[in-house]
Formats: sequence, structure tokens, C-alpha cells
Amino acid sequence: MPIVVDIDVLMAKRKMSVATLADRVGITPANLAVLKNGRAKAVRFTTLEALCDALECQPGEILRWEPDTAAPTTNLPD
Repeated sequence: MPIVVDIDVLMAKRKMSVATLADRVGITPANLAVLKNGRAKAVRFTTLEALCDALECQPGEILRWEPDTAAPTTNLPD
């Protein structure tokens, strides 16, 4: 999937455990693990906001897009 989730990087920089972050965000550690491991299909803006607040970051520091090198690119008309 071309969307990469960098929660683990931010947690390491802030020396924060999964349990602590989950508690601050208001989600279960299991649901945080789903987000952290990139298995989530969606994230609510309220959850993203809570993650940004707890990690003191911007949404772009949590989520980033990397093109899928295996998928062919399509040229869209201008």
C-alpha cells in the first residue's frame, strides 16, 4: 500500500510506549497496533487529531504517500 504510517518512528523519538499512546489517544492498544503496522483501512480525523496532540506532530509526520513501484502509472490528461 502506498500510504505509510510512521507512528512507530514518532513513538520512538518521544520514548512513548504503545500503552501510553493508546491511553492518551483513547483507543485500545490493539487498535493502535493496527494503525501502527499499516493494516488499517481508514482512520477517523478525530483519532488522527488525538494522535497529533499526543505525539505533538502534524498529520504529515504520521502519514505519508510512497508510490507503489509494482503498480503501473497512468498518464491522466492535463
